[in-house]
Amino acid sequence: MLPGLEPAELPADAIEVGRIGEAWGVQGWFKVLPYSADPQALFSSKRWFLVLAGQGSVFSASTFLLKVKQAKSHSDGVVACAQEIDDRNAAEALRGASVHVPRSSFPTLQQDEYYWTDVIGLSVVNREGVALGQVRELLATGAQTVLVIEYLQDGKLQERMIPFVAVFVDNVDLVARRITVDWQPDY
Repeated sequence: MLPGLEPAELPADAIEVGRIGEAWGVQGWFKVLPYSADPQALFSSKRWFLVLAGQGSVFSASTFLLKVKQAKSHSDGVVACAQEIDDRNAAEALRGASVHVPRSSFPTLQQDEYYWTDVIGLSVVNREGVALGQVRELLATGAQTVLVIEYLQDGKLQERMIPFVAVFVDNVDLVARRITVDWQPDY
């Protein structure tokens, strides 16, 4: 167990949003490597759940509550400090822990905005109702985000990429778990 951190149960709606990196400074700050280019979920929640997986360490898989005092953008990531972490050694002890935030703490999105975690796994069909596959992941390419779609063809797993922009995406129905696109199977 980490001194000062209370064991906690991972909330049912928790989503992994990043990983703790190295200590930052000497006063207990630490780096966080967010999984999103826009880590608003880290900034909106003051309660992070750390999962420490202990292969080769003194920890077995354990979950702890971290009460965040401050988190801010820094360089290509996020730096944060917490109530329980007051020096460099304590911050370094967090290295490698995955950071989970309850979905209920995520900021509210505008219309036609989606969290990637909600889009992954959705089926994709075109306007004619032809199944194009299932979203495996999304890629941020700079200019736009791209849906990476997996599908089976002749018994082999294939992938296709569709830009996740309004000109190609007609509808995202999270309830039906389906995305309708203006795209053909042979593109």
